[in-house]
Amino acid sequence: MERILGIDPGSRLTGYGVVDAMRGRLQFISCGVIRTTPQASFAHRLNEIFDGINEVIQLHGPEIAAVEDIFLATNPRSALKLGQARGAAIVAAMQNGLRVKDYGAKMIKQAVVGYGQAEKVQVQHMVRVLLGLSAAPSADAADALAVAICHANSLQMELR
Repeated sequence: MERILGIDPGSRLTGYGVVDAMRGRLQFISCGVIRTTPQASFAHRLNEIFDGINEVIQLHGPEIAAVEDIFLATNPRSALKLGQARGAAIVAAMQNGLRVKDYGAKMIKQAVVGYGQAEKVQVQHMVRVLLGLSAAPSADAADALAVAICHANSLQMELR
């Protein structure tokens, strides 16, 4: 069994999802969103992301963090902020001794929905179905769970 922390980084909202993967089976553990303080300095918001991921790791004890890789944003400033938020989450994982794996958005959507251009609502729906949840998680939490599911699927492929 491997406990996986999926992370969907963002400078305002960072989604997280924790699942257990064992022999092709997935079990939902937790998910949610780390909300940063909008009026705080960007440095403070990065620290909030770091602290939030650290807290999730301490609470749920994952062995690995699967993190969504940066997509090509049209706005370079947005891409830089996203990269810094991603860095804060990765450092939190590394400081806790977790291995870190990166997955691109297309690969994640392909693993969860079967189509690399899937819409957010399709990802939310399939995450709900695959994990047997009674309701769809928020978009950011669903994206984070999708990253964790993608990693679990890649583990299964390695075992074959």
